[in-house]
Amino acid sequence: MPPPPAALMPVRVGESAARGWPGSPGSGRPAAVLVLIVPDDAGEARVILTERTTGGRHHSGEISFPGGRAEPEDADLVATALREAAEEIGLEPDEAGVRVVGTLEPFWIPVSNYLVTPVVAIAAHRPRLTAAPDEVARIVEAPLAAFLGDAPIEIVERTIDDWTIRYGAYAVDGLSVWGATARVLGQLGALLMADDHPEIDGNRVDLPGV
Repeated sequence: MPPPPAALMPVRVGESAARGWPGSPGSGRPAAVLVLIVPDDAGEARVILTERTTGGRHHSGEISFPGGRAEPEDADLVATALREAAEEIGLEPDEAGVRVVGTLEPFWIPVSNYLVTPVVAIAAHRPRLTAAPDEVARIVEAPLAAFLGDAPIEIVERTIDDWTIRYGAYAVDGLSVWGATARVLGQLGALLMADDHPEIDGNRVDLPGV
């Protein structure tokens, strides 16, 4: 599987460069996010993102996929991703004709110590979505073309808590998409551009407008 653009990986700079991230991938708690690709009214492929509400402990105000930690009642991580999407954005998979096509490489989030599996799914129809007000400030239907291999990447340097980091980000609809979400989208974009008929976990992915 092709990697995401290297520029998207956050790196520590300044005094932060000598410090290690707390925890390790092996200690990460299982979680999943739903990378849901839907057609817009013109038939172009879009990916569903959420702008998180502010005031939360982790990832407050950031752009992310619907998703969260695995619960004991979840049959697997695919079930986790679909359950979280139902809770956060009101997704009804059967109504939208959602087909899960596979997973991308898991990634570790040091700040929350989750090991997250991206679950990729395609909707046959544009779903009717409703944001859960306590978790999601806004639902964003971002054009998938914004994350293909030739998409522009902005380089940003900022201080978060007591960490100074530099990272690449995608600018979408007046928002900055960075971190793990950007790397997942970058890997998906690289995969889609690698072949005219890309596959995820052995399943062919046919996307309009890509």
